[in-house]
Amino acid sequence: MSRWVDAWYRGAGWLKVLIPLEWLYKSIVVRRRRAYMSGRKRAQRLPVPVIVVGNITLGGTGKSPLVAWLGRWLSEQGRRPGIVSRGYGGKAPHYPFQVGVEASVDQSGDEPLMLAQQTGLPVVVDPDRPRGAWALVEAGCDIVIADDGLQHLALGRDLELVVVDGQRGFGNARCLPAGPLREPLSRLGEVDAVIVNGEPAKTLPQPGYRMQLRPMHWRHLMDGVCYPIEKPPFSSSVHALAGIGHPSRFFTTLETLGLDIEKHPLADHHHFSAGDLRFDDELPVVMTAKDAVKCRPFAHRNCWVLDVEAHPESAFIDWLQTRLETLQSATREVSNG
Repeated sequence: MSRWVDAWYRGAGWLKVLIPLEWLYKSIVVRRRRAYMSGRKRAQRLPVPVIVVGNITLGGTGKSPLVAWLGRWLSEQGRRPGIVSRGYGGKAPHYPFQVGVEASVDQSGDEPLMLAQQTGLPVVVDPDRPRGAWALVEAGCDIVIADDGLQHLALGRDLELVVVDGQRGFGNARCLPAGPLREPLSRLGEVDAVIVNGEPAKTLPQPGYRMQLRPMHWRHLMDGVCYPIEKPPFSSSVHALAGIGHPSRFFTTLETLGLDIEKHPLADHHHFSAGDLRFDDELPVVMTAKDAVKCRPFAHRNCWVLDVEAHPESAFIDWLQTRLETLQSATREVSNG
């Protein structure tokens, strides 16, 4: 997969032979969306607001940190949020499946387990998103966050938030398989807000709110003890593992923090084994929080995690507060109607 991603983002010429397949893919995507918009297919609506957080590209954009931030922020506002996810990479014994903080990553998938641990909120995985979202409502949640749910149109939504990687943008701006886009770029004009992770390297087709991923602390993988980001509790030379959609962003962050890294990029959702953490030297091994949930069962004493948090700009927070108040007022009017 990495060969394809590299080709999409550097604009490899050989991808032009795939343009006929891109046209076919794009026509299917557009027809499907029109079917829901016209009412020929009906999305399931919940009695509580649904906020979808997604992206229109394959690969990492910083979506999961925004989901975690949103869940914590809503809790601070006095709401009872829950998170529904597909649970990619996991195979639960039943669905809907509620993810506890000690759940098996083989059952939940990596991102849902990470979100459960980071937020302490109810997290449900289910390939049937509406069914999973209903399970959250029945558990007492008064607002649902759909993680990576932009293209899952069967679940009705009140707000659509799209996260864009400012550094990588949209590659060659083509749809699959000729490019990284899940949907045409015109889709950005239909969502409620675009959130740009980091400084945009190029002018984006749709203005957006800014978001930064800030390193918070170093965490020892085996015992969970955290240390200040300014003082790494290990040598400055490390092995850096990243089985995420955009490994180079993680590597750049480590270098910015003063580490001399040996890079080990892996496929997104890589299935780790103990051998991935073993090297011929005794250098520390540093990884992302997403990879850590898979590596903890066989971690050794020199495994460390860099935890990061999303920090959206204040203008986005103000906008979100206003939109949620509007939704709440509309819900009250319907209830009293």
